[in-house]
Amino acid sequence: MIILTLNCGSSSAKYQVYDWESKDVLAVGIVEKVTIGGSFITHKAKGKEEVVFEHDCPTHTDAINLIIKTLTSKDTGVISDMSVIKAVGHRVVHGGDKFTKSVIVNNAAMEAFAEMQDMSPLHNPANIMGIEAAKKVLPDVPHCATMDTAWHQTMPPESYMYAVPSEWYEKYHVRRYGFHGTSFLYTAKRAAVLLGQDPFKTNLIICHIGNGASVNAVKDGCSFDTSMGITPLEGLIMGTRSGDIDPALPFYIMRKTGMSAAEVESALNKKAGLLGMTGKHTDRRDIQAAAVAGDKTALRAQYIEAHHVRKYIGAYQAVLGRVDALVFTAGVGEFAWFMRNKILENLDGIGIVYDPRRNEMSHTRNTETIISKPESKIPVYIIPTDEELVMTEDAYALMKGNYDTHTHFTYSFQSKDYVNKGRAEGLKAELAKNPGLAEIIAKPK
Repeated sequence: MIILTLNCGSSSAKYQVYDWESKDVLAVGIVEKVTIGGSFITHKAKGKEEVVFEHDCPTHTDAINLIIKTLTSKDTGVISDMSVIKAVGHRVVHGGDKFTKSVIVNNAAMEAFAEMQDMSPLHNPANIMGIEAAKKVLPDVPHCATMDTAWHQTMPPESYMYAVPSEWYEKYHVRRYGFHGTSFLYTAKRAAVLLGQDPFKTNLIICHIGNGASVNAVKDGCSFDTSMGITPLEGLIMGTRSGDIDPALPFYIMRKTGMSAAEVESALNKKAGLLGMTGKHTDRRDIQAAAVAGDKTALRAQYIEAHHVRKYIGAYQAVLGRVDALVFTAGVGEFAWFMRNKILENLDGIGIVYDPRRNEMSHTRNTETIISKPESKIPVYIIPTDEELVMTEDAYALMKGNYDTHTHFTYSFQSKDYVNKGRAEGLKAELAKNPGLAEIIAKPK
C-alpha cells in the first residue's frame, strides 16, 4: 500500500511517497515557484540520483500533475500508476480550535480551513488549493488533513488566552493557537523514547527553528505553552517574520509613514526578522558567513535571534518546573551548530551545560544526537523531525478507522526499536566518512 503526503505552500508543493508494507520512503521532492513562473521540480527516488528539471506550473493542479507524472515516469518513477496510492495526507497550517486531531477531509473540514484564512493568510489558502488540486487528480481515495494547530489544543487557558476584551475571543476566536504541531508531536514522542520515560510523564522544551521558528513547552507529554500565537507571526525572530514586538509598533509606523494595515502586516511577515535586520539575508548559513567575514550587522542579528530563543527557554523552564530535556529540531535546529552555540551559552545556571565540540559535530538528519556534557542536569538532544511520517501514519489509521488523538494512539516511532530505513542508510555513509559521529549518537535508555 502506497501513501502520498503533500505539503503545499503559497508557491511550492512538497511530497513524499511511502510504502506501508516495507515501511520505507520511496521518493521525496518539491515543486518550487508554483504560480509565479520559472517552476521546477527537485525529485529524489530511493536508490537513484536526485534529478532537477524545469516545468511551468501556473497552478497547484499543474504542480500535482507534475508530481504524478514524475512518480510514474519510466525514468524517474517509483510506482507503476496512481491506482497503487490508497490515501493522501495533507498538511494544513491553521485548524483553529475546531480540530484536536487529524481528519478525513470533507466539505465541513474545507469550510473550517477557509474560515481560518484570515489568521493564516500565507499558508491556509495554499493548503486548500493543494487539497482541491489533489482531489481532482485522485478523486477516489481518502484525503486526510493534519493540522499544525491540533497538537496545541491541550494548552490551558493561562497559556492560550490573551488579555483583550472577552468578546474578541467569543466572537472572533482571538486566542493563541500555536503552530509546528506535527513536528512537536514527533520530536516529543522521540525524546521520551531517548529518555526511557513514559511520554505522558515527560516535560520538554522543544525548539523548532527553521525559516519559521517556535518553541514548545511540553508538560506530561502534551503541549502546555508555545511561542507562536493567533498567527505564525508571534514569538521567535524568524527568516522574514518579526516575532515578538510592542503591539503599538504597527500603529506608530502607520502614523509615521502612511502605510496601510495590510502593508504593515505584509512587512512584518515578509520583510522583517533576519531579512529586516541584515537587509539581505534569511539563510543562517549566509548570515554566519557574513559574520565570520566581519559583518557587524550579521553578527548582531545572530545574537539578537539567540537572545530571544534563550528568553523562551528560561521562561518555559519556569512554567514547567521540571525539564527532562531540551530539544532542537528543523533545518536550523538540526544543522546550524553556530546558532546553537549562541543559544546555549550561559545556560549553566538553569542546569543546561552543552559541549561545544559535540555541538559542532552534530549536523545531520540521519540520526539523533546528544550534545550536552555528562554533568548537565538537563540533556540537550538534536532530533531530526519527520512530519511526513506523522501525516502518513495518521492517514493510514484514518483510512483503517483506528485513529485517535495522540493521547490515545501509539505511533511506530514510539518504539525504542524504531528504525527509519532511509536515514539508517544515510547514516552508514556518513559514519564511513566521519567515524567520530558515532560518539554523539543518542541511544534510548
